[in-house]
Amino acid sequence: MQKFNTKNIVSKFDFTEYQASRAGSDNLDVLNPYNNELILSLTSDSLATTAEKIDRMDLYRKNETNLSITDRGYLLEKWYLKIMENKNSLGELIVLEQGKPLSEAISEVEYGGAFIKWYSEEGRRIKGDLLESPYLEREFLVRRQPVGLVATITPWNFPLAMFARKASAALAAGCSVITKPAEDTPLTTLAMLSLAREIGLKKEILDVVIVPRSRVSDIGKLLCTNKKISKISFTGSTTVGKQLVLQGAGNLQKFSLELGGNAPFIIREDCDLNLACDELILSKFRNAGQTCVCANRIFVNSRILNDFLPLFLDKVRTIKTGPGLDADAQMGPLINEEAATRYRALISDLRKSGANFVYQNEKSERGLIFAPTVAIASTTDTRAFYEEIFGPLAVIYKFESDEQAIKHSNATNYGLASYLFTDCRHAIKKYTKLLDFGIVCVNAGTFSNSVAPFGGLKESGMGREGGSYGLEEFLETKFISIK
Repeated sequence: MQKFNTKNIVSKFDFTEYQASRAGSDNLDVLNPYNNELILSLTSDSLATTAEKIDRMDLYRKNETNLSITDRGYLLEKWYLKIMENKNSLGELIVLEQGKPLSEAISEVEYGGAFIKWYSEEGRRIKGDLLESPYLEREFLVRRQPVGLVATITPWNFPLAMFARKASAALAAGCSVITKPAEDTPLTTLAMLSLAREIGLKKEILDVVIVPRSRVSDIGKLLCTNKKISKISFTGSTTVGKQLVLQGAGNLQKFSLELGGNAPFIIREDCDLNLACDELILSKFRNAGQTCVCANRIFVNSRILNDFLPLFLDKVRTIKTGPGLDADAQMGPLINEEAATRYRALISDLRKSGANFVYQNEKSERGLIFAPTVAIASTTDTRAFYEEIFGPLAVIYKFESDEQAIKHSNATNYGLASYLFTDCRHAIKKYTKLLDFGIVCVNAGTFSNSVAPFGGLKESGMGREGGSYGLEEFLETKFISIK
């Protein structure tokens, strides 16, 4: 087993500005989820220092010459190259504070970097319109301009990718960005900012707020109600997303929200069963099941359940758990004890409902690492059906017809991602039309990339990230009439 060498990993980035010089109740202690050891203690922002940062960034936007589109693209390109130079070190840092296996962490760096690369080019393609005026004496123009200062609030499960996806689009649009990383995983964001400083991205254009758990609600309210912030881009729970919207309602604050998911993973009787099992493993157990788009409800046609189950379980048994820096680790820990307590409660509720646990090892092996667990549900009246599991628990539901599968899939307040496995073109046409989700992925367990829109329907949020659609979220449309 490879040991965590915390000091060596942390020393690869400059955290001097943020590192706490002495103990204090307002510090943010960053812990390793594998062994609960302290990685670093950070000096936290107060309401006053957060407001000061916002004022400074707002003043800079008003008084300084804005960078041209070409300049911003050039800086984003340099940032991308710097990130790729340091991708292994960034990956190790993600493992240290988030827990996922190193191979997944490095993939996250490459995935997040792809957005920065994409927007370094896409920002140059922002264009307005020259309209044909109905009046001979007038010219009609449409101009696209940045919304202003943007606050991004990012989650712990993809600390680099979610920051990169939001910030790169906003910067490419001409906005300035102040970001609040999750309390569990701030170091990855700080490392990204240290690389941004190296290539010339100033604090007045891109800055960070470090928040202790005791101040999360107050700082969130400040970001939503401060009139100098033009937009909030948030990824997190639906409950928190609703709270932020309520807080920003007085200012008619603009929001992009990527919230909870409850993804159906539908396996029809005519699919490539081996492919479906492989992709289900990838979708369900990546990041120990802690993704908003992972398979949450697995619907298997009853006619193939007996063929599916042994094939799937054979693959589940091969999953290696352990600390993320172990060479053979495929699945790491849950993020914290609160997540582990909730996960155990979901399993307990499922057991009470009469589910058949066909592969069961829900006890923590060490700390917050849990082995995969597989159950066949006897009813849909369970927490695991209606809530995000966010853990390595695969719950299987039998279905008899396409109509039943579609009905059960849509029986949720969420509408982010969905998956379908079939070789029938007619079924693909039917399901992709009727599934009430922002994303429908056919015959694959992953889909997210820098050029396509990512976002959901219903209580899974509003707005889109990725591609030209993500750039639109940070632009205003101004109509100009000239006589």
